[in-house]
Amino acid sequence: MVFAGHGAWATEITQLKMERSDEGVYLSATVKFDLSPVVEDALLKGIPMFFVAEADIYRGRWYWYDKRVTTATRTARLAYQPLTRRWRLNVLPGAISVTGLRAAFSQNYDTLDDAIASIQRFSRWRIADASEVDADVRHNVDFRFRLDLSQLPRPFQIGVAGQKDWAIAVETNRELVAEPIRDMPKDAAKEPAKESAKEAVK
Repeated sequence: MVFAGHGAWATEITQLKMERSDEGVYLSATVKFDLSPVVEDALLKGIPMFFVAEADIYRGRWYWYDKRVTTATRTARLAYQPLTRRWRLNVLPGAISVTGLRAAFSQNYDTLDDAIASIQRFSRWRIADASEVDADVRHNVDFRFRLDLSQLPRPFQIGVAGQKDWAIAVETNRELVAEPIRDMPKDAAKEPAKESAKEAVK
């Protein structure tokens, strides 16, 4: 089931797939959204935007509520560079509130459309280690994506609360039916681990 914002700037998940290897569980997804003119104007004025993706994995329990076993978070910071007229994208392996966090991926783009397209795509994002997910037990995955308004300057946070122009958010819950990864180089299987921050919940 997918829950998303409604109206002119609705957000939707158009593709979601999970794969399993000896190293862990990987998520690939495509999230479609458009920036409103208000958000674009803020970016052009030098205000960076933070887009947060989160994936919770729950282990099914017949006798009680499902148990969350791990959480993976990834943050994308998008900023406009007026001197070069280019767009800078930094992908952080975790929540922005974590101190000492370094970007796992940084790139400049000539156009805003190209930068947004990169934010919208998730390719083999490692969301769990193999030891955290038992193949013989039912698991569900909650996947969420949003524009993090809490990272805006204080005056903006007050003014944008509840406004549709800033409502970029979507979430879905799926049963974890992970496909085995085929023809995946060993180095590629290890690389996504650098991009994911996982928190085991005991």
